[in-house]
Amino acid sequence: MTPSSTKSALSPNLPLFSLSISLSLRPALLCKSPLFPLQQKEAMVLLSKPSFDQFPLIKTCKSTFFFPGIPVIDLSKPDAKTLLVKACEEFGFFKVINHGVPMDFVSRLESEAVKFFSLPQSEKERRGPPDPFGYGNRRIGSNGDVGWIEYLLFNINPETIYQSSLSIFRENPEMFCSAVNDYISAVRKMAFQVLELLAEGLMIQPRNVFSRLLMDDKSDSFFRLNHYPPCPELQALSGQNLIGFGEHTDPHIISILRSNNASGLQISLKDGSWVSVPPDQTSFFINVGDSLQVMTNGRFKSVRHRVLANSFKSRVSMIYFGGPPLSERIVPLAALMEEGEESLYKEFTWCEYKKTAYKSRLAENRLGHFLRKMRSDDVLKSPF
Repeated sequence: MTPSSTKSALSPNLPLFSLSISLSLRPALLCKSPLFPLQQKEAMVLLSKPSFDQFPLIKTCKSTFFFPGIPVIDLSKPDAKTLLVKACEEFGFFKVINHGVPMDFVSRLESEAVKFFSLPQSEKERRGPPDPFGYGNRRIGSNGDVGWIEYLLFNINPETIYQSSLSIFRENPEMFCSAVNDYISAVRKMAFQVLELLAEGLMIQPRNVFSRLLMDDKSDSFFRLNHYPPCPELQALSGQNLIGFGEHTDPHIISILRSNNASGLQISLKDGSWVSVPPDQTSFFINVGDSLQVMTNGRFKSVRHRVLANSFKSRVSMIYFGGPPLSERIVPLAALMEEGEESLYKEFTWCEYKKTAYKSRLAENRLGHFLRKMRSDDVLKSPF
Protein backbone atom coordinates (compact mmCIF):
# COMPACT_ATOMS: atom_id res chain seq x y z
CA MET A 1 0.00 0.00 0.00
CA THR A 2 1.32 3.42 -0.91
CA PRO A 3 1.71 6.16 1.73
CA SER A 4 -1.19 8.07 0.22
CA SER A 5 -3.49 5.06 0.31
CA THR A 6 -2.49 4.34 3.90
CA LYS A 7 -3.43 7.86 4.84
CA SER A 8 -6.77 7.60 3.05
CA ALA A 9 -7.59 4.39 4.91
CA LEU A 10 -8.10 6.40 8.07
CA SER A 11 -10.07 9.24 6.54
CA PRO A 12 -13.57 9.72 8.01
CA ASN A 13 -14.85 10.63 4.56
CA LEU A 14 -14.28 7.12 3.24
CA PRO A 15 -16.71 4.21 3.41
CA LEU A 16 -16.02 1.37 5.78
CA PHE A 17 -14.51 -1.83 4.37
CA SER A 18 -13.80 -0.11 1.04
CA LEU A 19 -10.06 -0.20 0.46
CA SER A 20 -8.59 -2.87 -1.78
CA ILE A 21 -5.13 -3.68 -3.09
CA SER A 22 -5.15 -5.05 -6.62
CA LEU A 23 -3.38 -8.41 -6.84
CA SER A 24 -1.80 -9.99 -9.88
CA LEU A 25 -4.22 -12.59 -11.25
CA ARG A 26 -3.84 -15.45 -13.68
CA PRO A 27 -5.83 -15.33 -16.95
CA ALA A 28 -9.54 -15.33 -16.24
CA LEU A 29 -11.74 -18.34 -16.85
CA LEU A 30 -15.23 -18.41 -18.24
CA CYS A 31 -17.98 -20.10 -16.27
CA LYS A 32 -21.21 -21.09 -17.99
CA SER A 33 -23.11 -22.31 -14.96
CA PRO A 34 -26.63 -20.87 -14.39
CA LEU A 35 -25.86 -17.87 -12.24
CA PHE A 36 -28.74 -15.48 -12.10
CA PRO A 37 -32.36 -16.62 -12.22
CA LEU A 38 -33.34 -13.09 -13.18
CA GLN A 39 -30.62 -12.76 -15.83
CA GLN A 40 -29.07 -15.95 -17.17
CA LYS A 41 -27.75 -14.82 -20.52
CA GLU A 42 -24.34 -13.63 -19.36
CA ALA A 43 -21.31 -15.74 -18.51
CA MET A 44 -19.18 -14.73 -15.56
CA VAL A 45 -15.43 -14.39 -15.33
CA LEU A 46 -13.78 -16.11 -12.40
CA LEU A 47 -10.93 -14.84 -10.32
CA SER A 48 -7.76 -16.90 -10.59
CA LYS A 49 -7.59 -20.36 -9.07
CA PRO A 50 -7.18 -19.83 -5.33
CA SER A 51 -4.14 -20.73 -3.31
CA PHE A 52 -5.87 -21.77 -0.10
CA ASP A 53 -2.97 -20.77 2.10
CA GLN A 54 -3.72 -17.15 1.11
CA PHE A 55 -7.37 -17.25 2.21
CA PRO A 56 -9.07 -17.93 5.54
CA LEU A 57 -10.73 -21.33 5.86
CA ILE A 58 -13.28 -22.37 8.46
CA LYS A 59 -14.78 -25.61 9.65
CA THR A 60 -18.43 -25.69 8.61
CA CYS A 61 -19.81 -28.72 10.48
CA LYS A 62 -23.39 -27.95 11.58
CA SER A 63 -23.32 -24.33 10.40
CA THR A 64 -24.32 -25.11 6.81
CA PHE A 65 -28.00 -25.97 7.20
CA PHE A 66 -30.62 -23.43 6.13
CA PHE A 67 -32.08 -21.83 9.22
CA PRO A 68 -35.90 -21.88 9.10
CA GLY A 69 -36.38 -19.25 11.80
CA ILE A 70 -35.41 -16.05 9.93
CA PRO A 71 -38.19 -13.51 10.67
CA VAL A 72 -40.23 -12.71 7.55
CA ILE A 73 -42.11 -9.42 7.74
CA ASP A 74 -44.78 -8.21 5.35
CA LEU A 75 -44.40 -4.43 5.24
CA SER A 76 -47.99 -4.05 4.02
CA LYS A 77 -49.52 -5.61 7.14
CA PRO A 78 -50.66 -3.63 10.23
CA ASP A 79 -48.55 -5.76 12.58
CA ALA A 80 -45.33 -5.00 10.70
CA LYS A 81 -44.13 -2.43 13.25
CA THR A 82 -44.50 -4.87 16.14
CA LEU A 83 -42.79 -7.71 14.27
CA LEU A 84 -39.95 -5.44 13.18
CA VAL A 85 -39.15 -4.48 16.76
CA LYS A 86 -39.24 -8.12 17.86
CA ALA A 87 -36.92 -9.17 15.03
CA CYS A 88 -34.44 -6.40 15.85
CA GLU A 89 -34.41 -7.44 19.50
CA GLU A 90 -34.09 -11.17 18.94
CA PHE A 91 -31.97 -11.42 15.78
CA GLY A 92 -30.92 -8.00 14.52
CA PHE A 93 -31.80 -9.45 11.13
CA PHE A 94 -34.97 -10.10 9.13
CA LYS A 95 -36.44 -10.52 5.66
CA VAL A 96 -39.05 -8.16 4.23
CA ILE A 97 -41.68 -8.91 1.60
CA ASN A 98 -44.16 -6.59 -0.11
CA HIS A 99 -41.35 -4.08 0.08
CA GLY A 100 -42.41 -1.86 -2.82
CA VAL A 101 -39.11 -2.06 -4.74
CA PRO A 102 -39.91 -2.78 -8.42
CA MET A 103 -38.27 -6.04 -9.47
CA ASP A 104 -37.53 -4.43 -12.82
CA PHE A 105 -35.09 -2.12 -10.99
CA VAL A 106 -33.44 -5.18 -9.44
CA SER A 107 -33.11 -7.14 -12.68
CA ARG A 108 -31.75 -4.12 -14.59
CA LEU A 109 -29.05 -3.51 -12.02
CA GLU A 110 -28.19 -7.20 -11.78
CA SER A 111 -27.83 -7.33 -15.55
CA GLU A 112 -25.40 -4.40 -15.49
CA ALA A 113 -23.43 -6.00 -12.65
CA VAL A 114 -23.17 -9.26 -14.61
CA LYS A 115 -21.84 -7.38 -17.62
CA PHE A 116 -19.11 -5.76 -15.57
CA PHE A 117 -18.02 -8.79 -13.57
CA SER A 118 -17.95 -10.79 -16.84
CA LEU A 119 -15.20 -8.59 -18.24
CA PRO A 120 -11.67 -10.03 -18.52
CA GLN A 121 -9.83 -9.61 -15.23
CA SER A 122 -7.24 -7.33 -16.83
CA GLU A 123 -9.98 -4.90 -17.85
CA LYS A 124 -11.54 -4.88 -14.39
CA GLU A 125 -8.13 -4.27 -12.83
CA ARG A 126 -7.83 -1.07 -14.84
CA ARG A 127 -10.93 0.25 -13.00
CA GLY A 128 -9.22 -0.15 -9.62
CA PRO A 129 -7.99 -0.15 -6.97
CA PRO A 130 -10.78 1.84 -5.28
CA ASP A 131 -9.82 5.36 -4.26
CA PRO A 132 -12.00 4.93 -2.27
CA PHE A 133 -14.78 4.14 -4.78
CA GLY A 134 -14.56 1.84 -7.75
CA TYR A 135 -13.42 -1.74 -8.31
CA GLY A 136 -11.60 -3.88 -5.73
CA ASN A 137 -10.90 -7.55 -5.11
CA ARG A 138 -9.74 -9.88 -2.37
CA ARG A 139 -8.39 -7.30 0.08
CA ILE A 140 -11.02 -6.04 2.59
CA GLY A 141 -9.82 -2.98 4.46
CA SER A 142 -6.22 -2.19 5.29
CA ASN A 143 -5.61 -4.47 8.26
CA GLY A 144 -5.02 -7.84 6.66
CA ASP A 145 -8.55 -9.16 5.99
CA VAL A 146 -8.99 -10.96 2.68
CA GLY A 147 -11.85 -12.84 1.05
CA TRP A 148 -12.92 -14.63 -2.12
CA ILE A 149 -14.66 -11.53 -3.44
CA GLU A 150 -14.59 -8.72 -5.96
CA TYR A 151 -16.76 -5.63 -5.71
CA LEU A 152 -17.79 -2.16 -6.83
CA LEU A 153 -18.28 0.56 -4.24
CA PHE A 154 -20.13 3.86 -4.64
CA ASN A 155 -21.21 6.89 -2.70
CA ILE A 156 -24.98 7.20 -3.17
CA ASN A 157 -24.79 10.80 -4.37
CA PRO A 158 -26.15 10.76 -7.98
CA GLU A 159 -23.37 13.03 -9.26
CA THR A 160 -20.72 10.81 -7.68
CA ILE A 161 -22.36 7.72 -9.18
CA TYR A 162 -22.34 9.38 -12.60
CA GLN A 163 -18.62 10.22 -12.37
CA SER A 164 -17.84 6.69 -11.17
CA SER A 165 -19.89 5.22 -14.01
CA LEU A 166 -17.85 7.16 -16.55
CA SER A 167 -14.59 5.69 -15.27
CA ILE A 168 -15.82 2.14 -14.66
CA PHE A 169 -18.24 1.61 -17.55
CA ARG A 170 -16.45 2.89 -20.62
CA GLU A 171 -19.32 1.81 -22.88
CA ASN A 172 -22.85 3.03 -22.16
CA PRO A 173 -22.16 4.38 -18.64
CA GLU A 174 -25.59 6.04 -18.71
CA MET A 175 -27.32 2.64 -18.56
CA PHE A 176 -25.45 1.61 -15.43
CA CYS A 177 -25.86 5.03 -13.83
CA SER A 178 -29.62 4.97 -14.43
CA ALA A 179 -29.93 1.42 -13.07
CA VAL A 180 -28.00 2.23 -9.89
CA ASN A 181 -29.85 5.48 -9.21
CA ASP A 182 -33.29 3.92 -9.73
CA TYR A 183 -32.41 1.01 -7.45
CA ILE A 184 -30.92 3.16 -4.68
CA SER A 185 -33.86 5.57 -4.78
CA ALA A 186 -36.35 2.72 -4.31
CA VAL A 187 -34.33 0.98 -1.59
CA ARG A 188 -33.84 4.23 0.34
CA LYS A 189 -37.61 4.73 0.42
CA MET A 190 -37.96 1.25 1.86
CA ALA A 191 -35.26 2.05 4.44
CA PHE A 192 -37.17 5.17 5.52
CA GLN A 193 -40.36 3.12 5.82
CA VAL A 194 -38.70 0.41 7.92
CA LEU A 195 -37.06 2.92 10.26
CA GLU A 196 -40.31 4.84 10.72
CA LEU A 197 -42.20 1.63 11.43
CA LEU A 198 -39.55 0.80 14.03
CA ALA A 199 -40.11 4.19 15.69
CA GLU A 200 -43.84 3.49 15.75
CA GLY A 201 -43.27 0.03 17.17
CA LEU A 202 -41.08 1.49 19.90
CA MET A 203 -43.76 4.16 20.51
CA ILE A 204 -41.33 7.08 20.29
CA GLN A 205 -41.64 10.47 18.66
CA PRO A 206 -40.96 11.96 16.22
CA ARG A 207 -41.71 9.22 13.73
CA ASN A 208 -38.64 10.13 11.69
CA VAL A 209 -36.22 9.99 14.63
CA PHE A 210 -34.20 7.33 12.80
CA SER A 211 -35.06 7.94 9.17
CA ARG A 212 -34.13 11.64 9.26
CA LEU A 213 -30.47 10.61 9.58
CA LEU A 214 -30.63 8.82 6.23
CA MET A 215 -32.71 11.58 4.63
CA ASP A 216 -30.15 14.23 5.59
CA ASP A 217 -28.25 15.66 2.62
CA LYS A 218 -25.03 14.91 4.52
CA SER A 219 -25.98 11.31 5.23
CA ASP A 220 -22.86 9.14 5.03
CA SER A 221 -24.41 6.29 3.06
CA PHE A 222 -22.88 3.92 0.53
CA PHE A 223 -23.79 1.28 -1.99
CA ARG A 224 -21.88 -1.86 -2.79
CA LEU A 225 -22.10 -4.57 -5.46
CA ASN A 226 -20.35 -7.78 -4.39
CA HIS A 227 -19.45 -10.73 -6.58
CA TYR A 228 -18.38 -14.02 -4.98
CA PRO A 229 -17.13 -16.23 -7.83
CA PRO A 230 -17.78 -19.98 -7.71
CA CYS A 231 -14.89 -22.03 -6.41
CA PRO A 232 -15.04 -25.68 -7.60
CA GLU A 233 -11.79 -26.40 -5.73
CA LEU A 234 -13.82 -26.35 -2.52
CA GLN A 235 -14.89 -29.91 -3.28
CA ALA A 236 -11.43 -31.03 -2.20
CA LEU A 237 -11.78 -29.40 1.23
CA SER A 238 -13.35 -31.92 3.60
CA GLY A 239 -15.38 -30.18 6.29
CA GLN A 240 -13.96 -26.75 5.47
CA ASN A 241 -15.10 -23.75 3.49
CA LEU A 242 -13.57 -20.63 2.00
CA ILE A 243 -14.39 -17.21 3.41
CA GLY A 244 -15.92 -14.82 0.91
CA PHE A 245 -16.38 -11.98 3.42
CA GLY A 246 -15.26 -12.52 7.01
CA GLU A 247 -17.48 -12.27 10.07
CA HIS A 248 -18.34 -8.73 11.17
CA THR A 249 -21.13 -6.40 12.17
CA ASP A 250 -22.15 -3.44 10.03
CA PRO A 251 -21.27 -0.11 11.66
CA HIS A 252 -24.05 1.92 10.06
CA ILE A 253 -27.68 2.34 11.16
CA ILE A 254 -29.12 -0.33 8.87
CA SER A 255 -27.97 -2.31 5.84
CA ILE A 256 -30.35 -3.54 3.16
CA LEU A 257 -29.23 -6.57 1.17
CA ARG A 258 -30.55 -8.25 -1.93
CA SER A 259 -28.79 -11.16 -3.61
CA ASN A 260 -29.32 -13.59 -6.44
CA ASN A 261 -30.41 -17.14 -5.72
CA ALA A 262 -26.99 -18.39 -4.57
CA SER A 263 -26.39 -19.34 -0.96
CA GLY A 264 -23.48 -18.21 1.20
CA LEU A 265 -24.81 -15.68 3.73
CA GLN A 266 -24.67 -16.77 7.35
CA ILE A 267 -25.64 -15.05 10.60
CA SER A 268 -24.62 -15.72 14.17
CA LEU A 269 -27.38 -16.46 16.67
CA LYS A 270 -27.40 -15.38 20.31
CA ASP A 271 -25.77 -18.64 21.38
CA GLY A 272 -22.86 -18.02 19.00
CA SER A 273 -23.84 -20.69 16.48
CA TRP A 274 -23.71 -19.92 12.77
CA VAL A 275 -26.66 -20.67 10.49
CA SER A 276 -27.12 -20.28 6.75
CA VAL A 277 -29.74 -17.88 5.42
CA PRO A 278 -31.95 -19.35 2.67
CA PRO A 279 -31.49 -17.19 -0.45
CA ASP A 280 -34.51 -15.34 -1.81
CA GLN A 281 -33.97 -13.23 -4.92
CA THR A 282 -37.32 -11.41 -4.68
CA SER A 283 -37.02 -10.25 -1.06
CA PHE A 284 -34.66 -8.04 0.94
CA PHE A 285 -32.70 -8.83 4.08
CA ILE A 286 -32.06 -6.10 6.62
CA ASN A 287 -29.30 -5.93 9.23
CA VAL A 288 -29.35 -3.82 12.37
CA GLY A 289 -26.08 -1.88 12.46
CA ASP A 290 -23.86 -0.88 15.37
CA SER A 291 -25.19 2.69 15.37
CA LEU A 292 -28.80 1.54 15.77
CA GLN A 293 -27.74 -0.78 18.58
CA VAL A 294 -26.27 2.19 20.43
CA MET A 295 -29.27 4.42 19.74
CA THR A 296 -31.51 1.79 21.36
CA ASN A 297 -29.00 1.29 24.22
CA GLY A 298 -28.46 -2.34 23.30
CA ARG A 299 -32.15 -3.20 22.92
CA PHE A 300 -31.62 -3.91 19.23
CA LYS A 301 -28.84 -6.30 18.27
CA SER A 302 -26.24 -5.56 15.60
CA VAL A 303 -26.05 -8.93 13.88
CA ARG A 304 -22.74 -10.64 13.24
CA HIS A 305 -22.66 -12.14 9.75
CA ARG A 306 -20.34 -13.50 7.07
CA VAL A 307 -20.38 -14.94 3.54
CA LEU A 308 -18.92 -18.30 2.51
CA ALA A 309 -17.79 -19.12 -1.02
CA ASN A 310 -19.99 -21.36 -3.14
CA SER A 311 -18.62 -24.34 -5.04
CA PHE A 312 -20.80 -24.03 -8.14
CA LYS A 313 -22.66 -20.71 -8.23
CA SER A 314 -21.63 -17.10 -8.42
CA ARG A 315 -23.24 -14.97 -5.74
CA VAL A 316 -23.99 -11.33 -6.52
CA SER A 317 -25.30 -9.11 -3.76
CA MET A 318 -26.38 -5.48 -3.63
CA ILE A 319 -26.09 -3.68 -0.30
CA TYR A 320 -27.25 -0.22 0.72
CA PHE A 321 -25.53 1.00 3.89
CA GLY A 322 -27.59 3.75 5.55
CA GLY A 323 -25.41 5.96 7.71
CA PRO A 324 -25.82 9.26 9.57
CA PRO A 325 -23.94 12.51 8.87
CA LEU A 326 -20.31 12.42 10.00
CA SER A 327 -20.94 14.98 12.74
CA GLU A 328 -23.96 13.13 14.20
CA ARG A 329 -23.66 12.22 17.88
CA ILE A 330 -24.47 8.55 18.36
CA VAL A 331 -26.14 8.19 21.76
CA PRO A 332 -29.09 6.24 23.18
CA LEU A 333 -32.40 7.98 22.58
CA ALA A 334 -33.76 9.55 25.76
CA ALA A 335 -37.27 8.38 24.85
CA LEU A 336 -36.12 4.75 25.10
CA MET A 337 -34.36 5.09 28.45
CA GLU A 338 -36.19 3.94 31.56
CA GLU A 339 -36.04 6.05 34.71
CA GLY A 340 -32.59 5.68 36.22
CA GLU A 341 -31.24 3.73 33.24
CA GLU A 342 -27.72 4.66 32.20
CA SER A 343 -26.18 4.53 28.76
CA LEU A 344 -24.17 1.39 28.06
CA TYR A 345 -21.93 3.39 25.74
CA LYS A 346 -19.66 6.38 25.79
CA GLU A 347 -20.81 9.20 23.53
CA PHE A 348 -19.18 9.39 20.11
CA THR A 349 -19.77 10.86 16.68
CA TRP A 350 -20.18 8.79 13.55
CA CYS A 351 -16.87 10.24 12.33
CA GLU A 352 -15.09 9.03 15.48
CA TYR A 353 -16.60 5.58 15.15
CA LYS A 354 -15.49 5.26 11.54
CA LYS A 355 -11.92 6.16 12.48
CA THR A 356 -11.93 3.40 15.09
CA ALA A 357 -13.39 0.91 12.62
CA TYR A 358 -10.67 1.63 10.06
CA LYS A 359 -8.03 0.65 12.60
CA SER A 360 -9.66 -2.68 13.46
CA ARG A 361 -9.96 -6.11 11.88
CA LEU A 362 -13.33 -7.20 10.53
CA ALA A 363 -14.12 -9.62 13.35
CA GLU A 364 -13.19 -7.21 16.13
CA ASN A 365 -15.90 -6.01 18.51
CA ARG A 366 -15.65 -2.32 17.66
CA LEU A 367 -18.38 -1.24 20.04
CA GLY A 368 -16.36 -2.76 22.85
CA HIS A 369 -14.08 0.29 22.66
CA PHE A 370 -17.03 2.51 23.55
CA LEU A 371 -18.58 0.54 26.41
CA ARG A 372 -18.95 2.32 29.73
CA LYS A 373 -18.02 0.64 32.99
CA MET A 374 -21.26 -1.03 33.91
CA ARG A 375 -23.02 -1.67 37.14
CA SER A 376 -23.78 -5.30 37.94
CA ASP A 377 -27.47 -4.93 37.02
CA ASP A 378 -26.53 -3.40 33.67
CA VAL A 379 -24.27 -6.30 32.74
CA LEU A 380 -27.34 -8.46 32.13
CA LYS A 381 -28.61 -5.93 29.58
CA SER A 382 -25.36 -5.70 27.66
CA PRO A 383 -25.32 -7.40 24.25
CA PHE A 384 -21.64 -8.32 24.73
